[in-house]
Amino acid sequence: MAKKVALFIAVAIVIFVLDQLIKGIFIDGYRFSSQCLDLTLVYNKGVAFSMFEFLDEWLKYIQIILLMGLFGYLIYSKEYELFLPFGILFGSAASNIYDRFIHGGVVDMVHWHCGFEFAIFNFADVMIDVAVVWIVAISWLSPKKCKAN
Repeated sequence: MAKKVALFIAVAIVIFVLDQLIKGIFIDGYRFSSQCLDLTLVYNKGVAFSMFEFLDEWLKYIQIILLMGLFGYLIYSKEYELFLPFGILFGSAASNIYDRFIHGGVVDMVHWHCGFEFAIFNFADVMIDVAVVWIVAISWLSPKKCKAN
C-alpha cells in the first residue's frame, strides 16, 4: 500500500507542476494563432464550457470537497489499480483549483476552431479526461467479483 500511495503522490505532483509550468508560459505572454488552433490565455471562471460560473467563489470549495471525496473513496476502496489514474486526476484537479485561488479562474489556453468550435482547455483538462477514461476502462474490464447465492 505504501508504494501505491507514494506513486499516487509522485504522479499528482508531476502533473500539477507540469501543468503549472505550461500555464506559466501563457501567463508570461506566449501566444500562437493558426487557421485551426489558437494558443491564447483565457481565465475560465466556470468548469467545462464555462458551466457553473454563477457559483463564483463557491465553485473552488465545492471542487475541493469533491476531490477530497474521491481521495477518500480511493483510500477506503483499496482498489490499487486505481492509484495511478487517480494520481493523474488529483494532480490535474488540484492544479485547476490552485488557479482559482491564485488567478481567480482556471488558466486555459488551447482553442480548437477548425470545422467546429470547441471549448478552450488546458493540459490538466486533457489529463483529467485521460484519467477518467482510464478509471472507466479499469472498472469495465476488471473481472466482476460476485458470490453465487
